[in-house]
Amino acid sequence: MTMPLNFLWPQFLWLLLLVPLVVLGYWAIQRRKRRLALRFASLSIVKEAMGKGPGWRRHVPPLLLLLAFTAMLLAAARPMAVVTLPSQQQTIILAMDVSGSMRATDVEPNRLVASQNAAKAFIAELPRHVKVGIVAFAGTAQVVQPPTINREDLVAAIDKFQLQRATAIGSAIVVALAELFPGQGIDLAAMTYGRANDPFSPQGRPIDVPRDPPKAFVPVEPGSYGSAAVILLSDGQRTTGVALDEASQMAAERGVRVYTVGVGTVEGEIIGFEGWSMRVRLDEDGLKGIASTTKGEYFYAGTAETLKKVYESLSTRLTVEKKETEISGLLALLASLLTMLAAGLSMWWFNRVV
Repeated sequence: MTMPLNFLWPQFLWLLLLVPLVVLGYWAIQRRKRRLALRFASLSIVKEAMGKGPGWRRHVPPLLLLLAFTAMLLAAARPMAVVTLPSQQQTIILAMDVSGSMRATDVEPNRLVASQNAAKAFIAELPRHVKVGIVAFAGTAQVVQPPTINREDLVAAIDKFQLQRATAIGSAIVVALAELFPGQGIDLAAMTYGRANDPFSPQGRPIDVPRDPPKAFVPVEPGSYGSAAVILLSDGQRTTGVALDEASQMAAERGVRVYTVGVGTVEGEIIGFEGWSMRVRLDEDGLKGIASTTKGEYFYAGTAETLKKVYESLSTRLTVEKKETEISGLLALLASLLTMLAAGLSMWWFNRVV
């Protein structure tokens, strides 16, 4: 929990002025008791007759009651605090690069295998109630495993990855959003190739096909959607598909955070395949831009071990979250416990309730 506290009803904090009045009242009562004791002819005789007095213990139950009273007054003001709670993100989409550049061995044994192993370890660490979906992307992007809690299906989908040409990072984000918001009509094909084949467009819709009025889309605050997140792993070199800024803006307008993981090295290496060769470098700027626009975070994974640690960190970040919440219930519980403790000690020490 972090301080300071915010209060929904701060006007009730004036009631805390009652606390010093209670202290003064208790002090007055104790002073009056001492005056009454001095009326006896010999105070030493009284002490001898009563035996050893309660000493400091007589002040403990009243002190506990004072603390309970203070906690109840604070609870009345309805305090708000930032606390760490289990995350409400129920769905995570893993968008994983399967382009030819992922065969580079600057991350051992190569980028693809290292990312597969790290992704499987990440899935194993997630709480069982969290759904995970997988999007694979190269020249285009597709859902290879819809969101599920079945970890075996997820592992099987990851093991089936096959390398292909080109890298459509923006398309992967669009496909992930379409999976998270199936009712919004997000269409990758329409964004990539235009709307000529869209049955709901004026030029592509048959006259006998009824057209439902499109629902107005209302953008939300970036990073405000707490039910899902996207983790995108790539070497960051987009070569085709939807532009990164367009896809990032779509995610930001829906409040979805995109956490990007850059795998590989900035220097890269030269790879060859089917008679061609090229140098593949990690393009961090593009991945950082995605994370910045969507209020996510960028992680660099230059080695297989680092990649595993990145996924471990993401697992922690996505299973707990800091959230401002009302804690008046906790203060009321504390007041109850202090009251019960005061009554118990009073009964134990003095055979009476406070």
